[in-house]
Amino acid sequence: MTVASPTTADLWPAGLPRSLDYPRVPVGSLLRAAVRRWGDRTAFIQHGVELSYTELGRRAHAVAAGLAERGVGRGDVVAVHLPNCLQYPAVYYGVLLAGATFSPTNPLLPPAELAHQLADARARVLVTWEPCLPAVRAALPDTAVATVVVTGPQQVADPDAAVELPDLGRTDRAVSLAELLRADPTDAHRDAGVDPVADLAHLADTGGSTGVSKGVELPHAQVVTNVLQSACWSSGSLPARDEEGDVTLEQVVGAEEFPTRLGTSCSINLTPWFHAMGVIGYLNGQVLTGATVVVHERFDPVAYVADAVAHRVTSIGGAPPVFAALLQVPGIADVDLSSVRGLSSGAAPLPVPLIQRLQALLPDVVIGEGYGLTEVTMQATGNPVSRSGVRKPGTVGLPVFDTEVQIRSLEDGAAVPTGERGEIHLRGPQVMRGYAGRPDDAIDAEGWFGTGDVGLLDADGYLAVVDRTKDMLIHKGYNVFPRELEELLHAVPGVAGAAVVGRPDDAAGELPVAYVVRRTDDAGASLTAASVLAAVNDRVTPYKRLRDVVFTDAIPVSAAGKVLKRQLSDLERARFG
Repeated sequence: MTVASPTTADLWPAGLPRSLDYPRVPVGSLLRAAVRRWGDRTAFIQHGVELSYTELGRRAHAVAAGLAERGVGRGDVVAVHLPNCLQYPAVYYGVLLAGATFSPTNPLLPPAELAHQLADARARVLVTWEPCLPAVRAALPDTAVATVVVTGPQQVADPDAAVELPDLGRTDRAVSLAELLRADPTDAHRDAGVDPVADLAHLADTGGSTGVSKGVELPHAQVVTNVLQSACWSSGSLPARDEEGDVTLEQVVGAEEFPTRLGTSCSINLTPWFHAMGVIGYLNGQVLTGATVVVHERFDPVAYVADAVAHRVTSIGGAPPVFAALLQVPGIADVDLSSVRGLSSGAAPLPVPLIQRLQALLPDVVIGEGYGLTEVTMQATGNPVSRSGVRKPGTVGLPVFDTEVQIRSLEDGAAVPTGERGEIHLRGPQVMRGYAGRPDDAIDAEGWFGTGDVGLLDADGYLAVVDRTKDMLIHKGYNVFPRELEELLHAVPGVAGAAVVGRPDDAAGELPVAYVVRRTDDAGASLTAASVLAAVNDRVTPYKRLRDVVFTDAIPVSAAGKVLKRQLSDLERARFG
């Protein structure tokens, strides 16, 4: 059987063991240690407003106290419906310090999808963004949410600024985040009773490998484990305990391999904190390593470059479309990016030509690419990022500490030889407990999780992700499931048949494109690409929107009646690849 595991010896990062010790503590332990260790160092900056580690701790404990005053505690689910903003870290840690479960929710969701996620998570509290209140009002009647906490852009600079507190019908109350922040900011250890193995830290919604929306159950142990795996891999560190027993890092590998030392890094974060890579790598990981994070709520390549220079950032991270756009910024070759020492990519494979262009622009920068999913908390593999580490363009690296990768045949599930394609299976201490409220069949008896992604392992154990099963598309790092769009298409009057495939795009990865067969009636005759796009795109989150409609006489199917999407995908690649 083709398996890559931490026993891969020759190319393992120098100075690091193949296994780590993972303390069994609540996620709040990471914040407590960071506040003591990093103190007045700036943790987050947005629009010139700085938040120190000390103040982050005070605000997080106040949020926990404010939630506790409203009866929120262990076992309760708090949905966080916010874009990246200066308020987000305190809300995130406040939820966990209260002993409750954090459920991240995309603020761009239309009301129906928001209602589904809130109901599926059985959320009791919703922390939302003032501009999102119209969608919230429409979604709440179909949920069990009792309390709505509102914050907004004006509270970035002034936490006490007024926000709209509308009448939300049957909810017990709507309160400003400012009211929670006025609660006791001292650490009352409300999470002391949390069982790190049994109690959920995150309940994260994902489409999974089948396209059916599911809640991923991640206990505190899995979250702490994967934060440590990711942070130790990227900084040359080992887990440690501070004087109070909380979890921090000891950087055991020298500056010749990891020139960015703990407590000195600075980065700009675009990765949404409501996504796995964001909350693990670009929130918890940054706090654990004592980083300063410049928060950008939306991607503006010119503003990104300007802040990279102004703040002398040490690392650049994100999904491939971010890097493609940065390379297009006028004058980028003349910008002083000498402070940058590392570049990390995730969410989708980084095309080799793009890696080559980035390396030409930043010849001394280590480019690291990794792979993971919400079901494994976040990270499963990574190219070594130590200076002497071997990085293989076109791969997502080696399995991180205590993690195994197995490749199985797509036909019968049997082992495949090294170098052959098959479904990627993962096993490790960061794998989820399971899907909430669904049969426990996602993980087999030996602990393996089938990702639904297609990949191969080379002779050195490096993983390459080469395709997607279940027809899933990747648009700007987001998962797009064709079946959802096809259901909407079939509901459009005049549509007789439809299939959605991905069109290759250098900037976005894939563009969702619909092949549509018109009905032979007046409704079918009146269909236009514009009318079909409008009928579907008004009902989905922006990143899921169709980018084109191609009318065809028939959708290709097999003898068994299965749509042959490969034929349509090949056509798109031939035309636009």
